[in-house]
Parts: sequence; structure tokens; C-alpha cells
Amino acid sequence: MTTDALLVQVLLYVFLPLWGIAGFIDWCCHRATRIEATSGLKESLVHSLMGLQVGIPILLCLLFEVNVLVLLICLAAWVLHELVAHWDVHYAAPRRHISIWEMHAHNYLASLPLYMLALIAVINGPTVADLLTLDWAGQLSLVPLETPHGGAGYLPGYLAFMAVLAVFPYAEENLRCLVFALKRRRSA
Repeated sequence: MTTDALLVQVLLYVFLPLWGIAGFIDWCCHRATRIEATSGLKESLVHSLMGLQVGIPILLCLLFEVNVLVLLICLAAWVLHELVAHWDVHYAAPRRHISIWEMHAHNYLASLPLYMLALIAVINGPTVADLLTLDWAGQLSLVPLETPHGGAGYLPGYLAFMAVLAVFPYAEENLRCLVFALKRRRSA
């Protein structure tokens, strides 16, 4: 196995699952602190936004060749994710308790996208060189991968894994916060 192939395996089977697990732990912490009654729907929707900010680049890297366009999208999404994450904690901290478990989950949720981006850069060194030297010719379109990473079954399995650990829990959180906000508004 080549070094690049090994790094791809680390991305697929270590970093991507860890990101989902950290997101699930974070959701458990939100539930324990009754986010619906404290920081509410606004913060919950921000969590979903942050999931999309990392999820879209992940899907792009799993479905398409990593070229300059994909790298630019990944970089922009990472920067935006960091800005939104900072705002999220700034907003939530005075409104609800952020436990040590939630802080640890945030550490993983913030660092794993950076580590994944760094590994993608290492694996795609020539593309990074093209990005930095502005040699973007022919690299500004999405090119589907001929052979999917991890084989044909990886993407459906990973999507199912993330649906259970992130999509469904955060959808439930959004719904729980929305219902609480509507009940609060009716009783006011």
C-alpha cells in the first residue's frame, strides 16, 4: 500500500467516523442542557449550518477528483466553519452550560476538519502547488471519480453512519427547538 493510499484509509476509516462520533457526543450534550429552553432554535440551526459546512466538502472529496476548485471550496468552507463555530460558542456560553464533555467534542469538531484538509493537501500535493501558483487551467470544474474511495460500498455505508449519528439527531434537535419556541410564543 502506498503512503497516499494509507492516508486515504486514515481519512475514510479514522477521521471521518471520528467527526461523526464527536458530533453525536455534542448533540448529547445539547440535549442534556435542554438547548430548546436555553439558547434555542437559533443555536440549533447554527449547528446544522456547521454540519453542512464540513459535510459538503467531505462529499465533494468522496465523489469528485480533488482539483483546484474542490480545494478552494474546502478551504472556504473550513474558514467559514471556524468563524461560525467561534460565533456559536460566543452565543451559547452566556445562555446555557457548556460541559467539559461538550468542550472536548468541540475540540474534535474543530480540529478534525483541519486535519482532514491537511491530509487532503498532502495527498494532492501537485494540486496544492497548482493552487498556490495560480495554475488553475482545466481545474475549475467538478470531475467525478472513476473509482470511489473505499470501494462502491463505502459512500452508502458512511452516509448511513452519518445519518444515524448526525443528520437525524440534529434534525430532531431543530424540531425540538422549533416546537419549544412555538409553545413559548403561544403561551406568551
